[in-house]
Amino acid sequence: MTNNNYNFIAGEWIAGASEVANINPSDLSDIIGMYAQADRSQLDRALDAARSAQIEWAKVGLEKRYNALMNIGNELIANCEALGTLLAREEGKTQPEGKGEVYRAGQFFTYYAAEVLRQMGENTESTRDGIEVDVRREPVGVVAIISPWNFPTATAAWKIAPALAFGNAVIWKPANIVPASAVALTRIIEKQDLPKGLFNLVMGSGSHLGQQLIESPMVNAISFTGSVPVGREIAKTAVGNFTKLQLEMGSKNALAVMDDANLDTAIACALGGAFGSTGQKCTASSRLVVHESIHDEFVDRLVAGAEAMVVGHALEAGTQIGPVASEVQLTQNLANIELAKREGGEHRCGGERVERATEGYFMTPAVFTGTSNDWQVNREELFSPMACVIKVSSYEEALSTVNDTRFGLTAGIITTNLARATHFRRNAKTGCVMVNLPTAGTDYHVPFGGRGESSYGSREQGSYAKEFYTHVKTSYISSGLPE
Repeated sequence: MTNNNYNFIAGEWIAGASEVANINPSDLSDIIGMYAQADRSQLDRALDAARSAQIEWAKVGLEKRYNALMNIGNELIANCEALGTLLAREEGKTQPEGKGEVYRAGQFFTYYAAEVLRQMGENTESTRDGIEVDVRREPVGVVAIISPWNFPTATAAWKIAPALAFGNAVIWKPANIVPASAVALTRIIEKQDLPKGLFNLVMGSGSHLGQQLIESPMVNAISFTGSVPVGREIAKTAVGNFTKLQLEMGSKNALAVMDDANLDTAIACALGGAFGSTGQKCTASSRLVVHESIHDEFVDRLVAGAEAMVVGHALEAGTQIGPVASEVQLTQNLANIELAKREGGEHRCGGERVERATEGYFMTPAVFTGTSNDWQVNREELFSPMACVIKVSSYEEALSTVNDTRFGLTAGIITTNLARATHFRRNAKTGCVMVNLPTAGTDYHVPFGGRGESSYGSREQGSYAKEFYTHVKTSYISSGLPE
């Protein structure tokens, strides 16, 4: 066990006001370490330092910014195996998934290093004679980043990297159950030639430290990924300071499997989309909307595939589904299993807590059939390895069912009909659409986000990130000489 009772504030590692234990969900006897909890005075110090450092960073040449981000990205990629193992140990996703997440985090930093050099303004003629117009972007200032536990390194990276690339300072509050990954990333960032205080790690509970952070008038922008209720409260609080907001919240993604679908593709996409990362993805497909003509064969194969998936210790070779991340999440998952039964779903497999060689939060993947789209279990985000099948009689009913949700992050269709795929792509009311692919799985160089209660504010990732991390300034220039 290691003692990491430090936050990174104003360029220094500062002892926390208190500490919490970081426990391995695959082995509850494995305490990864004790990690710092910041108090209000430490948060205030971080905010003061960030304000000063941001002014300095905004004046720094582009090549210096480029080098810093490229160095961070390259080190993450070079050390993805060790850092991915640490991530899997504390969060519970399998070791290959952990390694892949860290590698992807490195790609975010190298991508935004390149974006530093692509910051081009616009110049045009005014409608008035003798006047030129210059349009360019400037940093928003101090950005508060509040990241989730399910992708502790990747989600943080796709927020931190553009924030720094576009000239901002960062106050990062990670989820409290994944502090080891936060410290590991911070130790890479601290090696770079950045002004002291430009990047700050403050760890603590969302209800206390997170609330103080979003209430601060010294924060110019907040990027948050988490639940809808928390996102609503952030919006209510931040509006008093007119703080710029970017909120990525829940979803209830659906995968439509049509009568002409390739069933091998459909099963692979459904299993990966519903149960990958233990179902703990905002892009997971917990609703499987299946045409009646292939419903029975699809379900039989889905159940067989789910029952064959190996549930075990995240670091064991061959594990396909690691543990649920925490006892709180496991309790909620088991409650949702009972909810589906009470609502009338046919329980086909899984949904039980199981024992392994080590004590952990292990749960088998669950499949329910005979469900209706208006049931609570199909209206609320589950965030668990649980999929509910909804039978439909036509493509039109499938599309209507997919869109019948207050969320709108991702949607997918499995079909070999190009016209149908095109129609679905154009009419699915989601931010991301997948054709013959799992609903989970996106690229780092293109925009990511949803509609409805899934997202609020401008898109994340790709060049679209500049909409959030910058302000637009329009300048009018006259020579001052008569024409």
